[in-house]
Amino acid sequence: MTDPQPAGSPSTVTTSALSSGPQLLLVEDEESIALLVKAYLSQNGYRVAWVRSGDEALESLDRVRPRLVILDIGLPGQDGFDVCRAIRARSPLPIVMLTARDEEADRVAGLELGADDYVTKPFSPRELAARVKAVLRRGEPAELPRRLELGDIALDVQAREVTVAGEAVELTAKEFDLLAYLLDNAGIVLSRDQLLERVWGISYPGGTRTVDVHIAQLRRKLGRPETIRTFRGSGYKAVRP
Repeated sequence: MTDPQPAGSPSTVTTSALSSGPQLLLVEDEESIALLVKAYLSQNGYRVAWVRSGDEALESLDRVRPRLVILDIGLPGQDGFDVCRAIRARSPLPIVMLTARDEEADRVAGLELGADDYVTKPFSPRELAARVKAVLRRGEPAELPRRLELGDIALDVQAREVTVAGEAVELTAKEFDLLAYLLDNAGIVLSRDQLLERVWGISYPGGTRTVDVHIAQLRRKLGRPETIRTFRGSGYKAVRP
């Protein structure tokens, strides 16, 4: 593992070279947390590039080419919300956010900006590793058919592309997975707990409110709110318009 740069030295990207697994980008300004997370994830087969600020994170994306970003909210300069927004403007790259604040408003804000998961400090490296694994696993839905359609909505699973009436629609990784599961089970009412377990994979601190936020985002982006119907007290169902 590369030693961190001394405080006050020019910014660099420190990387781990002990594994050949998925490449991650860790954006964390607290050295003690960064070293702990980096060491644990490296031991569990991940390659980890570490930067200390949002500016460094955005500058290093093309060079590092991560499979997933672990993003602290409380960063110097641009905070994690700003960085999440900037990443989402250019890529559906999965994002797991870290925060010292355990407030629903913060979680919802992150989710609405496109974060895929949320971990509150203090957390165990094991929990973070489990969430990273779950998010990456959801990006590989090989069990689904190649193409799913409902009305004029078409979803290509392997290409991870969605079109509505032939026009491309940009979705986050989590929104894509949620839509794929809804379309694969079209006509079936799926409870919020079912969707939370299937799409988020593990117990999620945002609770079922997380599902509602992402459903709202899907309806807005697809421009077909009638396609995902709410069943009060039961859940959601994808229906043909």
